[in-house]
Amino acid sequence: MTLRLIVLLIGYLFGCFQTSYFVGRKRGINIREHGSGNAGTTNALRVMGSKAGIITFIGDFGKMMAAYLVVWLIFGQNHPEIILLLKLYTGLGVILGHDFPAFLKFRGGKGIAVTGSLMALLDWRMAIIAALLFFGILWVTCLASLGSLLMVTVDSVVFIIFVSTGIIDRGVLTMPEVVVLIGLIWLLAHLMHLPNIKRLLSGTENKIYLAKYFERRDEHREEKKEEKREIRQEKREIKQEKREARQERREGKKP
Repeated sequence: MTLRLIVLLIGYLFGCFQTSYFVGRKRGINIREHGSGNAGTTNALRVMGSKAGIITFIGDFGKMMAAYLVVWLIFGQNHPEIILLLKLYTGLGVILGHDFPAFLKFRGGKGIAVTGSLMALLDWRMAIIAALLFFGILWVTCLASLGSLLMVTVDSVVFIIFVSTGIIDRGVLTMPEVVVLIGLIWLLAHLMHLPNIKRLLSGTENKIYLAKYFERRDEHREEKKEEKREIRQEKREIKQEKREARQERREGKKP
């Protein structure tokens, strides 16, 4: 238990480093006072542009790797049986630090970049699944939140399958502990995205465009939808006019 708490704390300290906050400060802005108020990659991309978004992603992705490297150097070099334990507790700590950084009054990001980094750390195949899911959904819908939530959900299920079938060695961890840890990581991602989930359900979620092409594509889709709505409205009006005309003829035939 002591090892778990120490590793969790090391991860938390690394997670408290908020890349977008420092990138924003260098540009003279507080990222938490702009856009969605979130200190994460998506808001950095939306508020400060693609360069800042890429730097934020690299920083957030990298701090997970750096935290695990430190933990592995201290505890894991000669103990392969605790590797998965170190990865999961380091990862959970980094996510908690990213979401609730002590030096920023516990207002951080939503933890998707660091969660994606953890998935890559756990298994390279999960990294490929995560990338394909996230960018595939982003390509089709331009909804980063939808891609993020589906990525975390699918990779969490894949991870449990990999561990239960022996593809990933769980070492000293019991299967219930594995499920609880990955469940907490999944739950954190969804709790941090509750406002996004509400907007997704109501169809009002903000979109993010990685290039002008996607913005033009969405504008074209909206134009097509508007045209279809106008056509349906015209058809309804024509049907209404015909009903009124028939009604008038029937009334005219009455003695």
